[in-house]
Amino acid sequence: MASSEAELREQVAGLYVDHYSWLTGWIRRKLGDASIASDLAQDAFVSIIHTGAVAGIREPRPFLATVARRLLSHYYRREALETSYLELLAELPQEHMPPPEVRLIALQTLSAIDRALDGLPAKVKEAFLLAHLLDLKYSEIAERLNVSSSSVKQYLLRANRQCVLTLLD
Repeated sequence: MASSEAELREQVAGLYVDHYSWLTGWIRRKLGDASIASDLAQDAFVSIIHTGAVAGIREPRPFLATVARRLLSHYYRREALETSYLELLAELPQEHMPPPEVRLIALQTLSAIDRALDGLPAKVKEAFLLAHLLDLKYSEIAERLNVSSSSVKQYLLRANRQCVLTLLD
């Protein structure tokens, strides 16, 4: 770990200068979009700054590629979420279409929920969504997930706790 804030800044600056172009190119080859690649590369360095892990990096490119893969995974998941929401909206009659500001708020909320549930097992996430989006009862969720109602209760406690903790951050 860096002995001072100035040393940490210097280490991050060195890492950035030496590897930003490479990382941006690596992400661009995966995505095919230079603008988004640039944003995700920036996000990778911001993530490193927030974790303070720069001093422990022995092999920068594999480390940066690992961080970038995680960010790409989040990016693809957000894209899929947005696409699903927009497809659902496209099925609505025009008179039931929410105004643009409501659509934006809904997308932001879905993204925040997705971030809050990140890292939880699939069944925990699914139980949360079934309970809160479809308003299903524990027994109905248990049947869909092929688990007990007490497991559903534990899943929901875990997911709800994760959401609350995310909000507090």
